[in-house]
Amino acid sequence: MSYTSKNGRRPNEYASKSSHGYIIRDPEVSEFLDKCDLPKIAEDVEVPANLQFGLDALENNPIKNIVAIDGGRSEIFVRKDFPSSTLTFFQFGALIFKTEDLETISRKAFIDPEDMAKLNNIQRYKLSLPTKNILLKEASSFKESFRKTLFDFFVRGSGGETFAETLRWLVFQEFDSPIAEYTLASCPHCGQKDISLGTKTKKTDFTFQCTNCKGEIYLTDIFRLHEAIDDELGAGGVLGYVTVLIEQIILVHLIKAILETKPAILDETLFIKDGPLAFFGQTANMQKPLRYLTTFLSEKHNLFLAGLEKSGPFVEHADEIAKKLKPGTVLLLDNAYIYKYILPGKADPSAPYARSSYYGSKMIFKSIDEKIYVVTVQTKNADVVLAPKKSDFKNIDVILNNIQKLRCDMYDNSLFPVALANKLVSLADHPSSVILEKFAKGTIAKTTTYPFSIK
Repeated sequence: MSYTSKNGRRPNEYASKSSHGYIIRDPEVSEFLDKCDLPKIAEDVEVPANLQFGLDALENNPIKNIVAIDGGRSEIFVRKDFPSSTLTFFQFGALIFKTEDLETISRKAFIDPEDMAKLNNIQRYKLSLPTKNILLKEASSFKESFRKTLFDFFVRGSGGETFAETLRWLVFQEFDSPIAEYTLASCPHCGQKDISLGTKTKKTDFTFQCTNCKGEIYLTDIFRLHEAIDDELGAGGVLGYVTVLIEQIILVHLIKAILETKPAILDETLFIKDGPLAFFGQTANMQKPLRYLTTFLSEKHNLFLAGLEKSGPFVEHADEIAKKLKPGTVLLLDNAYIYKYILPGKADPSAPYARSSYYGSKMIFKSIDEKIYVVTVQTKNADVVLAPKKSDFKNIDVILNNIQKLRCDMYDNSLFPVALANKLVSLADHPSSVILEKFAKGTIAKTTTYPFSIK
């Protein structure tokens, strides 16, 4: 790594313009490159006929409501000088509208602002998390500050039930056959493995005690984020996990509210999540309770749920082979296809792709108007299927027919509710990040006395 000038009195050290020759002439480098292989281009892809099927038209569309869930975040510097301090602002939204309102607008020559307002009915949730070198005044470490901030977000009510109640409902399976305990992978204080969290505490209490060190454990510690947080390096590595996690907690929160008020609405609602139906990294263990919940809902109700991907290797592959698919065609992705054409590696005949993080299976869908989508749809038992068939999916015709009705021409292969939800909750680098940075600096400076200036 080169030296950089700190005060402008000496020049920056720049990289050598001739050292690449040593790499080019190295026989071991050439040998390594000879062993490498690249993903196959469209001309080399053979789309198996047995993985494709046509979409059946709907005589009666049961979907009357659309719910789209998305989130955005912006990490900002509260102080740039050493030791630098950062925090992250998150904003999540659940956009809810009736399909009738959307169809009414689509038939009009001119759109009335009052009609458009019906489609902007979004519920927002805001979260601020310390990311590096920021401590809560009552906390003794950065890790504790992060844990406490996330826990407070879950227990903070806004007129209704809290996310903590939803999380407890999900994890302890209170919607079906409640379980008495949940095993936490590790204690955030002493690191003791396999800590039992029981439900003997009060309904409104979401804390537990470590059986080894007697330290306080939050219900939100089941996300295992504390295992990837470092007091020195901060929490920058888990921000993506937090976004995906809370988007799906909002999904469960809405499903719980429907089940407890008017379950029949569930049979009329399509839930669309930005991104696949999956949890990643430290939070991957949450796919098990989601798998149990979606299986229960599929058996007892009609669950209409889909995850839409905007980017990544599956989206790039879908764009590459789009011309090989007929309009109105679904391509199911089995293990052999995924590892032959999309991801590097060899397919394990006994282990489906992403079985430990997904609670549904991927597919590529080319709509009647030739838009291409990568969709995750839950299977009947919410498992990731090794060799999926159409019969593995309970409501696939309804889900995909409604997805193609929601097309948006503003962006490539976009859906109207996802694009609108993103517009309403995303945080731009300019001016959002700049404004949030000034807001955070000013607010912290008012309540804290520093022996230095915040720049």
